[in-house]
Amino acid sequence: MADSTGAADGARQGSAAEGVRQRNLARILRLAHVEGPLSRAALTETTALNRSTIADLVADLVAAGLVVEHAPDPSRRVGRPSPVVSASAEVVAIAANPEVDALEIAAVALDRSIPVRTRIELDHLLSPAETAELIAATLAEWRSGMLASTRIAGVGLAVPGLVRASDGLVRDAPHLKWTDEPLRDLVAEATGLPVAIGNDASLGTLAEHLFGAARGVDDVVYLNGGASGIGGGLIVHGIAVGGTGGYAGEFGQNRPGIAAGADRRADAGVLEDEVSRARLLAALRLRHADEPTLAAALSASADDAVHDEVERQRRILSTALANAVNVLNPSVVVLGGFLATIAARDLDGLVAAVSAQAMHANAEGLSIRPAALAGDRLLFGAAEAAFAELLRDPLG
Repeated sequence: MADSTGAADGARQGSAAEGVRQRNLARILRLAHVEGPLSRAALTETTALNRSTIADLVADLVAAGLVVEHAPDPSRRVGRPSPVVSASAEVVAIAANPEVDALEIAAVALDRSIPVRTRIELDHLLSPAETAELIAATLAEWRSGMLASTRIAGVGLAVPGLVRASDGLVRDAPHLKWTDEPLRDLVAEATGLPVAIGNDASLGTLAEHLFGAARGVDDVVYLNGGASGIGGGLIVHGIAVGGTGGYAGEFGQNRPGIAAGADRRADAGVLEDEVSRARLLAALRLRHADEPTLAAALSASADDAVHDEVERQRRILSTALANAVNVLNPSVVVLGGFLATIAARDLDGLVAAVSAQAMHANAEGLSIRPAALAGDRLLFGAAEAAFAELLRDPLG
């Protein structure tokens, strides 16, 4: 009995030690991924682990191909040189964002570089099956070329619609006309890879919080303006808020408060019916445009009708943001896509318009910022979802 008890105690201790090691490996890999290249000395200081433990952990991650070590900066002449640890560029996630006008696909590496990407322009609405087929075909092409030497961790999908957190089912992507579609499973079957899926704006929120305009900010409201409308995401006390089913942040479906009746374009419409990329394109007489093209066209236009449409949308957006500020009291509001473009016309003026309609205390110190990751925000967010399991258990 004593031998049996001792063996059980030893097994528990071994399991506990392995658990600690896994968490420490995950911590080192996440630091290299999120913070960028760090010296071993910086890792020692940040984690409070000793130098020999850091050396062992880094060696394991190097052997697994997840990080690389570089010689220290030769200009650093004070103290003992410390090797620099960087996330590997040879480990990638495939990130995809299906939209009503295009399918964008990119390989995003652990070091946050993007070695290859494509935008497939469309003249029809994608079906879930076609989306899976296009991703699989693109991946097969890349695997025989640009990604031939890489390890692919998985696929991340940023979808403009409601995605059920429990099983990844796309409950409703109204602009794509998808209802209860098992897109995650279709892509997994087509590619043979693990697949993570989420709402595009929620994943954009994650990316901007980790790497962009909301980095280091604990209370954030994010609104994303895309071809399919307006979505959003929330960070409260540093934690992403998804709600019961994962559907939180659908600001675009709220009924906007429109002070001037002449500003209304859609009777009984929701916010995304009034503040709309399609309306901007119509004013510019354009059929299609990616984000940089739309921004450049708006900036170059001297047409009064274009100016008036931008100002109309800014007025309605300011009221919607004031409502969000009153309810959530964020310190930062981040705007992505075409919302960032129309906000940038006069960012201080937008802050003033929001503050004028919000409760004074709630708007104190409010900052409104364009998404720092610009057109890459949804791809970075999708990749982060695909990397999640690897970052949790690097050697699993």
